[in-house]
Order: sequence, then C-alpha cells, then structure tokens
Amino acid sequence: MIWISFVFVQGDKISEETVLESSNSHDLKMNFEGKGIGYYKVFMPEFSGEQIFVQILDNNQNTISEESVQTKMSVGYFDFEKSGSYTVKVTNPSKNQINLQVELGDAGSEVMIPPGIIILVGAVMVIFTSYMKLKNYKIEHPDKNIL
Repeated sequence: MIWISFVFVQGDKISEETVLESSNSHDLKMNFEGKGIGYYKVFMPEFSGEQIFVQILDNNQNTISEESVQTKMSVGYFDFEKSGSYTVKVTNPSKNQINLQVELGDAGSEVMIPPGIIILVGAVMVIFTSYMKLKNYKIEHPDKNIL
C-alpha cells in the first residue's frame, strides 16, 4: 500500500487554485504521454452546497468525460488512448463565486501493477491462512442438563 501511495504521489500532475465567478469556467491543461489512466481532483475549501460542472477534453476539444459535482471534494478518472494535451474544464453555473483547487495528473497505472500484484497475493494468503485455522476450530458444547 505504501508503494502504491509513493508511486501515485510521484506521478506527473499539475494543480491550480482559483476563484471561479458565476457562469465562468477555468481550464487546466497537461500533456500526457502514451496510453493510460488520468485523473482530476476538484476541491472546494469553503463548500456551501454549490454545484460545478467538470469536463475532460482531448487535443481536438472532444469531450472524454463530464460530471456534475456537488461535494466538497471530487476525484474522477479517465482513459487516454494517445499522447497529447488534455484539458479539465470547470464551469460554475451557480450565482455565487467559488474558491477551487483543481488538479490534473497521470495515475501511473502501469507502474502500479507490481505493487498491486503483491497486495493481491498478500490478501489471498491471509484469507487462506484464516480458512485453515477456522477449518479445524471446534467449539465445545456443554452437556445437556444432566440430573
């Protein structure tokens, strides 16, 4: 788990903090290499029920993913098939201004495969060991009321 956390923290990412006025939008662009899984994180520190609209766009401004967010923090994932510049576009449809922290990055899914396999093997070993211990476990029952 620590290995996966370290890989995730070391991945390519970009973040910005902004104040988004009513009916305005903010774009954050990043270049992705190859094929993989990207992520975006939107955090509203002073959340009071506002709703925002988040879109992921590719090089040609085609929509890859879109989501309406009404929570203090939201994380979303998207697949990118080829290298290029990808954009997260955050739009504020509400009447109030919103403070935002937006992050866009590469999840580094290829590098997470070895630690993921190790976690899977460890979980299977724990389940198997628990099963073997419980298989031979017997509970003694007291004799029925003997008079």
